[in-house]
Amino acid sequence: MTTPQEDLLPATRRALLHRIAVAQAEGRAPSLVAAVVRGGRTVWHGSRTSLDGHAPDENVQYRIGSITKTFTAVLVMRLRDEGLLDLGDPLEKHLPGTGAGEATIAELLAHASGLAAESPAPWWERTPGSLRPELADVLGEQPFLHAAGRRFHYSNPGYTLLGALIEKLRGASWEEVLRREVLEPLGLLRTSGRPQAPHAGGWAVHPWADVMLPEPAEDLGRMAPAGQLWSTTGDLGRFAAFLANGDDRVLSAESLLEMRTPAAPPEDADVMAGYAYCLGMEIRRSGGRLLVGHTGSLPGFLACLTIGVEDDVAAVVLANCTSGPQLSAVGTDLVGIVAEAEPRIPEPWRPLRDIDPSTLECAGQWYWGTYGFALRVTGDGLVALEPLSGSGRRSRFRANGDGTWTGLEGYYAGELLRAVRRPDGTVSHLDIGSFVFTRQPYEEGAPVPGGVDPEGWRGIG
Repeated sequence: MTTPQEDLLPATRRALLHRIAVAQAEGRAPSLVAAVVRGGRTVWHGSRTSLDGHAPDENVQYRIGSITKTFTAVLVMRLRDEGLLDLGDPLEKHLPGTGAGEATIAELLAHASGLAAESPAPWWERTPGSLRPELADVLGEQPFLHAAGRRFHYSNPGYTLLGALIEKLRGASWEEVLRREVLEPLGLLRTSGRPQAPHAGGWAVHPWADVMLPEPAEDLGRMAPAGQLWSTTGDLGRFAAFLANGDDRVLSAESLLEMRTPAAPPEDADVMAGYAYCLGMEIRRSGGRLLVGHTGSLPGFLACLTIGVEDDVAAVVLANCTSGPQLSAVGTDLVGIVAEAEPRIPEPWRPLRDIDPSTLECAGQWYWGTYGFALRVTGDGLVALEPLSGSGRRSRFRANGDGTWTGLEGYYAGELLRAVRRPDGTVSHLDIGSFVFTRQPYEEGAPVPGGVDPEGWRGIG
């Protein structure tokens, strides 16, 4: 038996330090901190330059900007899982009178509502939230720029509406609900709506001279659910572990998988870049690696949370400057450094404790027309349908307890798989949303739609 080494190798740690050192120096950031999470725990922390004479550690707060949206989305998904709303509900059903009620909750989560990107002037990130005390002040006279559901258009006011929805259904402030339902259960005790010492100050670095200017740290008021939070690499590392694996005290792994699934119509440029927006999270492909998470920025601060779910590696990168280092690229590289230098050691294969004979009977090779598929029963209690070759439709299915299974992903997400049996109880074929899968290609005697030619297979001549 072998046990995976929990700590990173010296060469890996040096490569991580080198990457953030280059980012801080070339990006001209007053300070830059980063952490890497693997196996649900922080395995590396690094920082460059100093704050108040000491190197910032995992407990120093930085403002995280739009990573706040992921926290807000978790609260909305909790409301959905409790049956208090449906993602397809129009906002008007639960929060009437906003003037933007035709947008659905899912569209707001996915930035597909058609709402404007920003609130009316003055620039909300550098002015007090007291200037926008009401939702009408955030939305303006013409809140919609596009038809709802037609395109991805990032909208900060959209998340303000989601925050107001949370407050309406919970009967408490957004920040109070967040603390009670997410921060305290997950132990994120250094994440807050207002800065708590020790924290970094925000700076603007002159683009053509090595001098700096302090940035204001405004309370965003109504806009808080879109970007208010302050946090640390320690807390965000724990949050990343939660987003990857779930925690039933807050949100299940299944609901988090839904949050990590693309939900907004992509723009052409996004397709080319391998980018899509999900339900409060971004997803992109880099060098064959699928990454989820979110970036954030407010005047004086940059932030990035990147999760390589398949590699079980996450990276958090924070800096206290308005512009400079490209933290998304840094986060991608930190995940890649660990994943490639020290690949994830898979869990040992173990057989199932028990299996339903009727499920085992369905395992094996099936054909949809002439396309070959394999149905496998996996150790996690799911069944997986995948093509015998190529990159065709594939999905895992969860048992419903009545001899049927529901698709969890891909083309068959939400679709019902059932085994159709003959009068003697043996399996005739599989049915997935009216598609018939048979043991042989166009099997004679099987109820293939359109029938099977009685002369059977033949050659030419």
